[in-house]
Amino acid sequence: MKSNLLMNFTVDKESSTVNVKREFNAPLSDVWSAWTEAEILDQWWAPAPWKARTKSMEFNEGGRRLYAMVGPEGEEHWAIADFTSITPKTNFKYLDAFCDSEGNLNTEFPRSNWNVNFSEQGDSTFVDIAIKHKNLEDLEQIIAMGFKEGFTIAMEGLDKIFEERTK
Repeated sequence: MKSNLLMNFTVDKESSTVNVKREFNAPLSDVWSAWTEAEILDQWWAPAPWKARTKSMEFNEGGRRLYAMVGPEGEEHWAIADFTSITPKTNFKYLDAFCDSEGNLNTEFPRSNWNVNFSEQGDSTFVDIAIKHKNLEDLEQIIAMGFKEGFTIAMEGLDKIFEERTK
């Protein structure tokens, strides 16, 4: 089922930034929880048929989420989110990177700076994300790896969670 909720995905090559604006049919508090609590993140953060599995998460400034995206064959791709700023139910920022299962950076891949904003409008919650890369080459590498397609599928997974809650 194709979602009729807003999903804008734009690439600003001048600033090496991906901008995503996504609408969710859920209250702000539920959407905030889905983006900030490991138990819920693990249900949608990886694009199906992949699953996310959080090893550890401290959602506070200076805290970190260490997690794996686990494929259908059991293959694991580890990543970290280092939280740099949190304004409850409004915004959080983090540095994203690929790593090993202990959280050691994989320097073959670029880090990106995520700025995630939340706002409520009527019955919908909008999540506005700016993902800044160091340079255009890093941005193009992530796009070539299928970021847009994967992230779109993950967003649809989150829609399903909200749909099940309203049944």
